[in-house]
Amino acid sequence: MPSAQDVGRAIARGIGPVARSMNPGAAGGALRRVLEVAIDGYARVPGARTVAAKHLQKHNGSVEDAIDSVVAHHVRLASAQGFVTNIGGVAALPVAIPANLAGIAVVQVRMVAALAHLRGYDVSDLKVRTALVMCLLGGEEIARHIEDGSLPTSPMVIATAPVFDAVLDRQVADAVLTDLMNRIGGKNLALVVTRRVPLLGGGVGAVVDGYATRQIGLYAKAELLRRRALAH
Repeated sequence: MPSAQDVGRAIARGIGPVARSMNPGAAGGALRRVLEVAIDGYARVPGARTVAAKHLQKHNGSVEDAIDSVVAHHVRLASAQGFVTNIGGVAALPVAIPANLAGIAVVQVRMVAALAHLRGYDVSDLKVRTALVMCLLGGEEIARHIEDGSLPTSPMVIATAPVFDAVLDRQVADAVLTDLMNRIGGKNLALVVTRRVPLLGGGVGAVVDGYATRQIGLYAKAELLRRRALAH
């Protein structure tokens, strides 16, 4: 089984073409590709169902213990890939920022998808996939979007809606991509400054990515209530 550092490096290298395509005008297509990688796997990066099964087996079939283990595991991965993709200093900035953006999106979507799978959601359902991506905003940001009318409701309601809403899917993709670009690409002043110092930037990137991933995991755990018993 590859280590957290191995997976981090694989994400940083392997998702580069996805990262370069991630701009607001191509949000839907880029995030669909991220979903495919996160749910189905890519190269040495196993998909969400495989990860869920591994953690369920590790915890003797206890779904809630497996969910906690999935979250903890992905926090470690986020910290590892954050370090790998931020370590280069100022010369690596044009490459490191998009690689980190795609890498952290894959890690976080896979975590939420594995959690949803363990709770009995069909992660191949387009409605569920919209909800999974929306979870990357986190609880506070989702509440703000609902309050200002830019998003209509919560991930749980979207995941259990009777039909898929393509317009809503595009709105969610735009909101999530903008949030990721702001968070990773320069809005956090401390991260912007320290990225210009080799090693120090990697350490700060690891903390920021790990913390954000933990918060998203806790939010998704509380939001995506059990849908049905998981079929073993």
